[in-house]
Amino acid sequence: MDNLRPVLYISLLLVLFLIWQAWQRDYGPQPPPVDPAEVAEVERDRPDAPEAAPAPRPMDLPDAPAAEAQDVPVEAVPERDRGRIRVVTDVLDIEIDTRGGDLVRADLPTFPTSLRTPDDPVRILDERVRQYVAQSGLIHDRVPGIEHEDRAPSHHAIFSAPQQEYRLREGQDELRVPLTWTSDTGIRVTKTYTFRRGDFLVQMDHHVENHSDDPWIGRQYRQLRHGATPSRETWFLYTFTGAAYHDGRYEKLSFEDMATSPLDKDVEGGWISIIQHYFLSAWVPFEDEINQFYTRVVGTATRPEHIIGMRSEAQTAEPGESTTFTSRFWVGPKLQEQLRAVTPGLELTVDYGILSFLAKPLFWVLDKIHDFVGNWGWSIIILTLLIKLVFYKLSETSYRSMARMRAVQPKMMQLKERYGDDKQRMNQALMELYKKEKINPLGGCLPILVQIPVFIALYWVLLESVELRQAPWILWIQDLSTRDPFFVLPLLMGATMIAQYKLNPAPMDPVQQKLMMALPVVFTVFFAFFPAGLVLYWFVNNLLSIAQQWYITRNIEQQAKKA
Repeated sequence: MDNLRPVLYISLLLVLFLIWQAWQRDYGPQPPPVDPAEVAEVERDRPDAPEAAPAPRPMDLPDAPAAEAQDVPVEAVPERDRGRIRVVTDVLDIEIDTRGGDLVRADLPTFPTSLRTPDDPVRILDERVRQYVAQSGLIHDRVPGIEHEDRAPSHHAIFSAPQQEYRLREGQDELRVPLTWTSDTGIRVTKTYTFRRGDFLVQMDHHVENHSDDPWIGRQYRQLRHGATPSRETWFLYTFTGAAYHDGRYEKLSFEDMATSPLDKDVEGGWISIIQHYFLSAWVPFEDEINQFYTRVVGTATRPEHIIGMRSEAQTAEPGESTTFTSRFWVGPKLQEQLRAVTPGLELTVDYGILSFLAKPLFWVLDKIHDFVGNWGWSIIILTLLIKLVFYKLSETSYRSMARMRAVQPKMMQLKERYGDDKQRMNQALMELYKKEKINPLGGCLPILVQIPVFIALYWVLLESVELRQAPWILWIQDLSTRDPFFVLPLLMGATMIAQYKLNPAPMDPVQQKLMMALPVVFTVFFAFFPAGLVLYWFVNNLLSIAQQWYITRNIEQQAKKA
């Protein structure tokens, strides 16, 4: 029984190692930026680049069902005929390409890349380096007797815009950016983006006016396109970026899976997205809308580009009539409350893993505490105190068992001297001693077992919640989501582990004693690279545990002396 405690500590150490490995793999340092010359080469090799040869059927267009999409060639568009429109609101800085009306750049001015560079905003959409864009367009169904050429603008069509820059002015709550496309047959399409103050949700409308002699029957598609992620040179220099969608369940889809298992299903409501640490972009239809969700991989084997998209059902505009397609696009941080308000399930992009049932209530309590105290560091401390109160009675039982074990330590040493290397007789004698003294040798392990899932759940809360990104506490701790820059908290945490070791009954095996003495050092090294908020939780938890254990141990020892 005495061997169980070291095994539990080693198990916790293994869990810490796996968490640290996963953290470094998913959220480690960003890979170096791509060389500009390489970017230019990528631009030349892209299938929709201006120099590309015309294709009979663009591979990056979704298919229509029974009525096949029109086989319109992709025309090479001179750069001089293309333009960029800049849109600036209080929370977004976006560029729109007049080719297709694509969103090709999206910066978040209120979210700097680091505290050291407050004027350098986080960039989500990025056409030039990552080939990461949000595309949308219309496709026309094939109907017998109707000429299909030039009746629907895809994301390869050229739109016109009344101006090249739009800014949300003081006192203005809404900003509308219209783009216009007109065909020779009398089809006029106005693609309008609507931005609102303080909102990362953008509305997009395709308004189709049919001034031709034939009915217009078409569909809207929306898709997210992302180039290949940098190859992983080592397991700790990798940042996860991938697709996710919701079809009643939250599903993640890696870029590799798009090539081997393409997505193709009809979904009512739902959404599609590309996620990264703390941020996402997502096309969000309305809940009663039915779309076909699909994935594509285009480009070349060495430079693939991955597409996740959705295509709507057909709408018809008779001659002289019009119809409108409406969709929504989120580009911004993973703010759980706001995402939940947009559509069901979008908040699941804040992925807490298999312990979400613990992590979600932990974050909810932490968020409510923060609403009251206004500081995430103090909120973590108060949350730690509340967790300790919840498990107080269980911890008390465990610490009493450990205190009794400590009190009978001299008798256990006498048994060891009496029986020497006869382990069978030794274990029998120990069991009789435990029974006589009413000691449960497993009782001291319960606090560790209880804390492990809570610890892991809080770990994911601190890593995944953008609300804690760059959140200060006090003095030198200015970002609770990254490691302590001076390693003060890990060292203090290591000191508390040594104090706990002194309060616990020492193992009788000398090898185990050395192992237990070395564990505080090993844990300190691990925690040195963990987020400061997590180390703060563990440090405060250790302090409270030491206070509780010292109080119980002192009472047990005083009772033993009186007896």
